[in-house]
Amino acid sequence: MKIQEVTSPGGIKAWLVESHENPLIAMRFAFTGGANQDDKGKEGLSYFVSGMMDEGAGPFDSVAYQEREQSLAMRMEFDAARDVMRGYIQVLSANKDEAFEMLRLALTEARFDEDAVERVRAQILATLKFDDNDPETVASLAWDRIAFRDHPYGQPIKGTQESIPAITRDDLKDYVKRVYARDRLVISVVGDIDAETLGKALDHIFGGLPLNSELAPIAEAAPPLGPTREIIEMDVPQSVAQFGHRGIARKDEDFIPAYMLNYILGGGGFSSRLMEEVREKRGLAYSVYSNIYPYQHGSVFVGNVATKNEALGQSLEVIESELKRLAAQGPTEQELADAKSYLTGAYALRFDSSSSIANQLLWIQIEDLGIDYINKRNALIEAVTMDDIKRVAKRLIDADHLITTIVGKPVQTPAVVPAGAPG
Repeated sequence: MKIQEVTSPGGIKAWLVESHENPLIAMRFAFTGGANQDDKGKEGLSYFVSGMMDEGAGPFDSVAYQEREQSLAMRMEFDAARDVMRGYIQVLSANKDEAFEMLRLALTEARFDEDAVERVRAQILATLKFDDNDPETVASLAWDRIAFRDHPYGQPIKGTQESIPAITRDDLKDYVKRVYARDRLVISVVGDIDAETLGKALDHIFGGLPLNSELAPIAEAAPPLGPTREIIEMDVPQSVAQFGHRGIARKDEDFIPAYMLNYILGGGGFSSRLMEEVREKRGLAYSVYSNIYPYQHGSVFVGNVATKNEALGQSLEVIESELKRLAAQGPTEQELADAKSYLTGAYALRFDSSSSIANQLLWIQIEDLGIDYINKRNALIEAVTMDDIKRVAKRLIDADHLITTIVGKPVQTPAVVPAGAPG
């Protein structure tokens, strides 16, 4: 796979993988900003904007715009994440000029008609009502609130029942003006298009955007260590718990060993330690897993377990015991070898379609890993030694200082520590 860095005549850069076997083009792009740029009291603003991007632009109202998308066999999506606003378009190469024009209109001439704004607002509020009754979502939002406190990461990406009604049409337009700019734009393109054609298309689509964004500065998040445990009662037969603490940043030299350690602990599905100890050996939980989320302004290590109310307390005890054991002893040689084998062998599966290749290239750019990262990634995995992973286990895992949120009606849990208690 050859990755070209294309620079348009107007200076807009993109990564391109040409593939002419199928008449398809997949383009992914992202603007730095995302939910961390939501105004105070108007949480969910970026999420609201993402839902409005195909609701009319230029001469097309919402219905006409979406009918035009369908006639072009064009797929377009926007998504608000914590640190970026992502966009995606896929189209037949024969329809690329018309589709690129529709994308240009969405980015630079979005209408935000009142009827469309109110319809999308109602959809978001309905989604939030559903989320209020989903134990896993409630546990996750509560964990973020405790871990990140007043930082933007502590606010729900989708907003709240109070913040969404406060968002106006002008707020939506102002967000686009502040965030959609060329200085914080990354683009990846895969498919039936050459570099020269893409260069011209980049200027057409993105050239009308402001050169510079107007982003509010974001402080570094420093999640406190616990122990902190909060129980939110919900009349459901199964309790959900989210647990974790601060993590290791993506640019940290220890991130790759930490990533591998997490695979061994809870990121490896049925081959992980937590799944083996909690589900397979003891039958305590239906699901248990962990992950590292290396946000741009603060990384966290987070796990989740779901089980019947009667088994929640014992499940958490087993999880904490395994965390302590892994921190103290590290993994076995076999676990390390298995992790290397899987993580290197499965990497190619992330590149099984034009869309997935474009997505991988986009995140490599967002995380500033370099255009050669794909070629060197597996070597980075293979280079991790047992000494590396044992050192990182002691650095990453602190089972005595977990932040834990529980949603349900757990019958037995260890003593509750008030949120905000010193660690």
